[in-house]
Amino acid sequence: MTGSSPSSTLGQGQRLILLFTALGLAVVLFLLRGGLNAEAPLEQLARRSLDPDVALTNGRPTVIEFYADWCQACREMAPAMLKTERDREDQLDVVLVNVDNPRWQDLVDRYDVNGIPQLNFFDNKGKLQGLSLGARTQEQLQQLTDALIQNQPLPNFAGVGAISNLNASQERTEKQNDLEAIRPMSHG
Repeated sequence: MTGSSPSSTLGQGQRLILLFTALGLAVVLFLLRGGLNAEAPLEQLARRSLDPDVALTNGRPTVIEFYADWCQACREMAPAMLKTERDREDQLDVVLVNVDNPRWQDLVDRYDVNGIPQLNFFDNKGKLQGLSLGARTQEQLQQLTDALIQNQPLPNFAGVGAISNLNASQERTEKQNDLEAIRPMSHG
């Protein structure tokens, strides 16, 4: 033994096999990541989205999703929302509003967005019917949008609520009365 290691060079056939294997894996990864359309579902929805004012005045029911790019629940719900939008694109508008975009701050304030994802459901006349806070499954989105399209009450899921007929001044008066009724020593 001279202390030298055996030759570890690959033959030409082995190199070709290695090259084709690497190319095959690269193609598979490329296709799995969306091919030439590498846009994530959330970005696809945002790109396809109508302006909220247009959607709320075109005579079709509308779902406005308030989201943020960094929101993991929004990203997880995006494939189901994209499927819902594609399945019902001739019956329903899906609008995405990024809460981090200053352009939409008036909508965020108007609809009192305190958590995301928040879905606001509007009838074909642009009247708010209810809202949903938190991620929804494909089945839940289907049931919610079916009810909206058919002008039926929204299903009762946790985090889904209808909009009351109580106007803002009545609500403020009731809150003020409640606060006045509770005094430091009232134990109420």
